[in-house]
Amino acid sequence: MAQANNIIRIALIGPESTAKSTLSELLAKKFNTVWVKEYSREYLSTLTEKYSLQDVLAIAKEQLEREKKAMNYANTFLFADTELILSKVWCEDVFHTCPEWIINNIVPHKYDLYLLTYPDLPWEEDKYRENPNRRLFFFDWYEKELKSIRANYSIIKGEKEERFLNCIQEIEKFVSHTKN
Repeated sequence: MAQANNIIRIALIGPESTAKSTLSELLAKKFNTVWVKEYSREYLSTLTEKYSLQDVLAIAKEQLEREKKAMNYANTFLFADTELILSKVWCEDVFHTCPEWIINNIVPHKYDLYLLTYPDLPWEEDKYRENPNRRLFFFDWYEKELKSIRANYSIIKGEKEERFLNCIQEIEKFVSHTKN
């Protein structure tokens, strides 16, 4: 197991229904490491009413806690199925504001690489997804946020195996550039 400070942290970011969870799991298996599942689904499943701004903040904080714990088991890479930029955009879109805690923690928890998933896959309905017709809008917003923090990111396109192979290619390219 690599030391935590040697772990390359990779976040999957993108609109709903663009295979972030699937890719996170597949990449963790490919690279023999761990991934951090999106906590919001677990949290939202416990609610009996519509979520609030405070709920999104609680989700964001727990997501980071789970990632910190997962770092103890990571091997070379740690994959995160979601991250704080998604929380920020979620808050700003739904509530037109964002808790300072989220904003203030984006840069200190910046990932080594972001894989920005393009909305070129068919929409798959589920009870937690809200924006079937706004995926390109959110893609553009996420890219703008990544640029604003000068993040290393790659856009991931393609279906099924091609999408997965594109992730691997971008990770290998990132690793080779950081070694030079």
